[in-house]
Amino acid sequence: MILIIDFGSQFNQLIARRVRELKVYCQIEPPTISIESIRALQPEGIILSGGPASIYEKGSPRMDKDVFSLGIPVLGICYGMQFMVQALDGEVQRAAKREYGFAVLKIRRSSGLFKNIGEETQTWMSHGDAITRVPEGFEVSAVTENTPVAAFEDQRRQLFGLQFHPEVHHTPQGKTMLRNFLFDVCRCKPSWTMSSFAKTIVTEIRQQVGPHKIILGLSGGVDSSVTALLLHQAVGHRLTCIFVDNGLLRKDEAAQLKKRLKEHLRINIKFVNARKQFLEALKNVTDPEKKRKRIGRVFVAVFEAEAKKIKDAAFLGQGTLYPDVIESVSAFGGPTAVIKSHHNVGGLPKKMKLNLVEPLKFLFKDEVRRLGKTIGLPEDLVWRQPFPGPGLAIRVIGAVTPRRLAVLREVDAVLLDEIRKSGYYRRLWQSFAVLLPIKSVGIMGDSRTYENIVAIRAVTSKDAMTADWARLPHSLLGLISNRIINEVRGVNRVVYDISSKPPSTIEWE
Repeated sequence: MILIIDFGSQFNQLIARRVRELKVYCQIEPPTISIESIRALQPEGIILSGGPASIYEKGSPRMDKDVFSLGIPVLGICYGMQFMVQALDGEVQRAAKREYGFAVLKIRRSSGLFKNIGEETQTWMSHGDAITRVPEGFEVSAVTENTPVAAFEDQRRQLFGLQFHPEVHHTPQGKTMLRNFLFDVCRCKPSWTMSSFAKTIVTEIRQQVGPHKIILGLSGGVDSSVTALLLHQAVGHRLTCIFVDNGLLRKDEAAQLKKRLKEHLRINIKFVNARKQFLEALKNVTDPEKKRKRIGRVFVAVFEAEAKKIKDAAFLGQGTLYPDVIESVSAFGGPTAVIKSHHNVGGLPKKMKLNLVEPLKFLFKDEVRRLGKTIGLPEDLVWRQPFPGPGLAIRVIGAVTPRRLAVLREVDAVLLDEIRKSGYYRRLWQSFAVLLPIKSVGIMGDSRTYENIVAIRAVTSKDAMTADWARLPHSLLGLISNRIINEVRGVNRVVYDISSKPPSTIEWE
């Protein structure tokens, strides 16, 4: 396994992805991790991430410099390289000329990290500081026009530094550099697969849960479905899943999910109709955060009432993913800024006194999909697009009423039908409709109309950390718009959202 130290880089999860793509397991930890904890993890190598700070600034993140005396290979990237320099008595200063974007790397040593790479290669730079004196024992292995120390190494101590970012696709040979570090330097083996993970995690669940019962809030999404299947493989009939129909689902979704989950998961599932409670709680509520909080409170009350009926339940299963874990604590040890409450309703009362089982907490979304296929989850559940916990309540902008929900359900059904038929469904991260709180004038059958406007949102992404609006064909957008206006009463205008994340979020609320 490889240990990644997070110094606050926007790319730290990307480093982890690149390592895992090479079939090597890795974990991201904050720089506050102790040397004893590092020893206990027994990593084959350590990667120090980049970060937005300058090493010479007061309060910049640091870790115990004894990390360089453990005999474990270390690769420092950008800020991580500069921390290595500072910790080993080198010198870093503000650069006379900052370097951002593409740069041509001229390689002086073709061994080590640069094995099988030509004399020059393109890299992606993002730094305003420069190394003015390398520590004793290091040799400069690459330069750029503006950066005299773009890479260095101490072969004896197996310490390496890159001033650029090998993890981004703008560095074409970056994956080769990481491969050289993992396999030639750290001597890792490419043995981490979803099959091996499944076997390991099922065994760990059995050991954690023992003879006790588990309950799981099942939504029908890929995360909760994979979690349910893993828990079922581990404890069998001692798992009870609770599916809460909140009345905020898409057209016929509750019935379809009930059929699919019953057919394929063959798990003990309790279906609870709580539509009235949720709609009553949302009456006259327009603020998105209030919507989420009210939905959360009702969900907790309904879930708790059902959980009490399950005697001797000692564990609560959750489909927490690795990005949720990483984002819960920043590189400086504090909470990250809250943009909006998490889409997935979570957080049950402490008085329930249930221990958490989170089998997916070290996986990314694409890994969960691969795991789902590996353990036998049906394709349509594996590739089901993410759907927010608050459901259509945050896609009906403004007041949530049965009538407005009905309109949006019909619009959404048309949209998804055409997206599936066009072959775009699995190519998109999400595709959905939003009902706006405004109306517009239209003409239908030579008569004036004054009806609703809906927005179509379709994005591409790897993990929802960033997303780009999908360049759907104009012919497809035209067909979707035409069908919505002709088939859904109450809508006379369709618009397409061409905002990326950031600065926008994927969901509108």
